[in-house]
Amino acid sequence: MSDFRTQADAMLAQLIAWRRDFHQHPELGFQETRTSSIVAGHLNDLGIEVQQGVGRTGVVGIVDGAGDGPTVLLRFDMDALPIQEISDAPYRSQHAGVMHACGHDGHTAIGLGVATLLSRQRQRLFGRVKLIFQPAEEGLGGAMAMIQDGVLQQPAPDYAFGLHLWNQLAFGQVAIQAGPLLAAADEFSLTIIGRGSHGAMPHEGIDAVVVAAQVVMALQTIVSRLVDPTETAVLTIGTIHGGQAFNVLAGDVTMTGTVRTFDANIRQQVWQGIETLVHGICQAYGATFALQQAGCAAPATVNDPRATATMRQAAQALADATQVTPIKPLMIAEDMSEFLQRVPGCFALLGAGPHPHPHHNAGFDFDERALPVGVALLCETAALVLSQPVSPG
Repeated sequence: MSDFRTQADAMLAQLIAWRRDFHQHPELGFQETRTSSIVAGHLNDLGIEVQQGVGRTGVVGIVDGAGDGPTVLLRFDMDALPIQEISDAPYRSQHAGVMHACGHDGHTAIGLGVATLLSRQRQRLFGRVKLIFQPAEEGLGGAMAMIQDGVLQQPAPDYAFGLHLWNQLAFGQVAIQAGPLLAAADEFSLTIIGRGSHGAMPHEGIDAVVVAAQVVMALQTIVSRLVDPTETAVLTIGTIHGGQAFNVLAGDVTMTGTVRTFDANIRQQVWQGIETLVHGICQAYGATFALQQAGCAAPATVNDPRATATMRQAAQALADATQVTPIKPLMIAEDMSEFLQRVPGCFALLGAGPHPHPHHNAGFDFDERALPVGVALLCETAALVLSQPVSPG
């Protein structure tokens, strides 16, 4: 068994205590003041160099090794979701309408455990570890906020690693694989602009509801008929609003949706398809439209082959409790991808299930036995990268 795994197992009670404290006191993106204060305080207690306020509420800690070598970035997200928790657990959220429904409380606890163990093992490290406690992962751009504040500078990382507790994998499994793992997530808003009239005289207006209905159905053909069936894309309309009275033709209808892709060319093809179809339908009915891309919540999460091999080797050192399991790429998004677009690295999914309630559900929870596995996996990965001194050039 890995030495890091033995040490992490011995921390189980502390890891659970941290996680449950964060779970009871969840904070939304860019509001993680209590969480970041606890994180910074613990890093300071360990003698780790700390920087606060990176990306507004993010925290950065530097663990310097015994000699020169590369810099390894390890990232942990801290934010909760605007969900009212439904749970009888003694550690349920104490904040109305806010809960940790995606495991970020566990990620933060894992980060504190990693900081603890790596600070004890400084003499084994040649280089440094940059611990990134990130705010606002849940679609608010926390990774980019930290990048804009210079988190990838002084020192610049050579590798980046992270993980996500994942209830669709059973405890003891971990998905570590090269290439695309999670999709890019684009958001959009589309308004169909018609002309209102009395519902009994529809010929005097342009019914935006009818046009919108045609648009919604036609958009489903983009993936089924315009995208190569061997490629992957998702186009979902999530909201649609229009009209104010039962007997009035709606003058406009607004819908919002998301596009999920792995490949940049497919992404462009989907957007071109949306523009073409909507333009043609609106023109046929005499309507107009306004299409607005609300931005990319996160690019695709793509793992570097060399970094993935290192993380897989680390997982295999924990083989008594960890089985490296292949998984089909998922259409969800993660802004760890912002780091991986700039730094070669690997993002893993760590089994924390099974649990009856999925991620982003009001009853979400996970198997806390996964916490020390996450600590050991990231410590072992960093130690592998930083195991050899740099020869003088």
